[in-house]
Amino acid sequence: MSDYLNGLLEGKIDFEGQKLVEKLMYYVLTASTIASFITGFALQSLSLTFGTMGLSVVVLAVAIIPPWPAYRSHPVKWLPANAQSTAGEVHK
Repeated sequence: MSDYLNGLLEGKIDFEGQKLVEKLMYYVLTASTIASFITGFALQSLSLTFGTMGLSVVVLAVAIIPPWPAYRSHPVKWLPANAQSTAGEVHK
């Protein structure tokens, strides 16, 4: 169970996953802000505006914070290490 929780909390996602999360966050926050404003304005309720926005932020956090498999579907293929160089050595 501890390994499972560590894997969830580690948060390793690839670059394509980061791009997807950024787009998702931008569009959902924009849409929820507009929807919250319109709802609150139409019903003349500031608490409804903040409640709707808060709920959408919580739902968005559940969708983007954990490293879901969709965010790890394009792993980075690194080049093999050069056998001649060492960690502290700089080549010119």
